[in-house]
Amino acid sequence: MSDSSDSIVLIPTYNEKENIENIIRAVFALEKDFHILVIDDGSPDGTASIVKSLMLEEFGGCLFIEERKEKLGLGTAYIHGFKWALMRSYDYIFEMDADFSHNPEDLPRLYAACHDEGYDLSVGSRYVTGVNVVNWPIGRVLMSYFASKYVRVITGLNIKDTTAGFVCYRRKVLETIDLDRVRFKGYAFQIEMKYTAHVLGFKIKEVSVIFVNRQLGTSKMNTSIFGEAFFGVIDLRRRKATGKIKPHPEK
Repeated sequence: MSDSSDSIVLIPTYNEKENIENIIRAVFALEKDFHILVIDDGSPDGTASIVKSLMLEEFGGCLFIEERKEKLGLGTAYIHGFKWALMRSYDYIFEMDADFSHNPEDLPRLYAACHDEGYDLSVGSRYVTGVNVVNWPIGRVLMSYFASKYVRVITGLNIKDTTAGFVCYRRKVLETIDLDRVRFKGYAFQIEMKYTAHVLGFKIKEVSVIFVNRQLGTSKMNTSIFGEAFFGVIDLRRRKATGKIKPHPEK
């Protein structure tokens, strides 16, 4: 593990004390060096304290934390993390959940799709080779699967897992997207980022992964997140049609 890395993994947290140390250690145990930025939304369970202790005792220079005062939404947490990473020298910026639903061992595969194969964005996809989901209730599997189908029909986006939250971005993608104009906070945020990257001409690859439902802690999913995604997709299509999806003004 090195203080120098071209890659950083962004992990948003809210009440993840059962998972956070284990996920950090799992990422740092990989052969490739990744840095980690935790974006904590004021977790009352002490998640941030665990991270800061690990920074002080073991992982200074590789592990970082940004603390926000309250729960402000997944999308805003990632935007905060993107801007933090872009102010530093990272070339590959990852999104990953804290609860092991995304396997840290798949990080090098997402990295390889961008670094070695030349894609601009790689997506850890649950649906590119069927339905690779473990321990989800069947109702949630169907909702997620058909949500992605709905997105493809409305937008024409040729990605089978449009709501996936396990992603690697090349730096230039996040520099080109006008992050201050990203609107959505929940499921629709993931769709908006992929769709915007597609509209701006970036190359996207889906990498097949197995998604495992969390074993510890509490899911943050709720029906309002799906509602935002349903109506947000229509708005994305309208924004493209009216020419409102544009690169950052400095690009």
